[in-house]
Amino acid sequence: MIIRDFGARHARKALAAPLRQACLRALSTQPTPTGVADLTEPTMQSPNAQVQPPSIFTASARTPARRKKPVAPDTTVEDYRMAQELRHQIGRVGSRVEKTYRPADVFLNPPGPKDVTLELLMASQAHMGHHASLWNPANARYIYGIRQGIHVISLEETAAHLRRAARVVEEVAYRGGLILFVGTRPGQTQIVTQAARLARACHLFTKWTPGLITNSEVILAGMPMQMLDEHDEPIQGFERHLMERRPLVPDLVVCLNPMENYVMLHECALVNVPTIGVIDTNAEPTWVTYAIPANDDSLRCLAVIGSVLGRAGEAGHKRRMDDARKGVVEWKTPLDVARFMEIQSWSRTDASEVVPSGDTSEVVPSDETTFF
Repeated sequence: MIIRDFGARHARKALAAPLRQACLRALSTQPTPTGVADLTEPTMQSPNAQVQPPSIFTASARTPARRKKPVAPDTTVEDYRMAQELRHQIGRVGSRVEKTYRPADVFLNPPGPKDVTLELLMASQAHMGHHASLWNPANARYIYGIRQGIHVISLEETAAHLRRAARVVEEVAYRGGLILFVGTRPGQTQIVTQAARLARACHLFTKWTPGLITNSEVILAGMPMQMLDEHDEPIQGFERHLMERRPLVPDLVVCLNPMENYVMLHECALVNVPTIGVIDTNAEPTWVTYAIPANDDSLRCLAVIGSVLGRAGEAGHKRRMDDARKGVVEWKTPLDVARFMEIQSWSRTDASEVVPSGDTSEVVPSDETTFF
């Protein structure tokens, strides 16, 4: 009866194993002799039985043996001697690495118009334009293509326009013209001063004062001036003329950043002063007379352009000095200066006729006939 009731209550589990083994496993207080424990059925244990901890926490647990590293012999001395012998044998074999670019080279040895190459312009980043969304359609003839959304300026156009501008600067300097280099961005001070020093010209690296050209009689009144001959030597006797004449206006203006000097370029256009400007892809090429398509944000590019134009002015000045020593003068005396010299010659003639032939007294001329 007991066995029948047990089988009825545990019929589902009793059918999975022999009935005798199931009964012994359920009623026994000792662990089953089999190696596999029945996890689906709870076992009956004595209340005095102690739970055995896992074997990994017992002192008798066997720790895994660590593999010992093989002891390698010390070959430091042999390796050092071998390295010294190898260096002695092949130490001089190979190439020598030298610095090909130094930022001060463009100022210590400025390139000239004959040194303009595509490699030089590429190294100076003259081909980098602005984003395609900022371009000026008037510069389409100067653009080579687009790469990653950035316009690439054609270096062939840059080289051709740079040589043309250098020719203009050389001819203006050869004929004794006054050249003005303008660069008002930070970092352009040394560039414009270097170019002006080479071309014997003037420079401006501060903000342009509006009216310096169109209203020069008021703004530049009282500025010192001097008269020079064909050998660039000062001439005495023109002090009165220099005090009465208008201030000088440049014969050529070279602007490195036309975007910030639109007022100056507009004043030059009003009085017909030719201009040379570095035009980027976002600038207006009609603002200047002679455009140079290049990157106006790269100081290295502007240094190359300023050095080339400065060398061109230096070449024109040298040609003029050489011709002056031979007695050849290509430029003409300004009309106001020629008129003043003519009046002074008439004054000297009239003063000499007033003095009698036998009178040796000193003649004191009036203010209108002052000798210079």
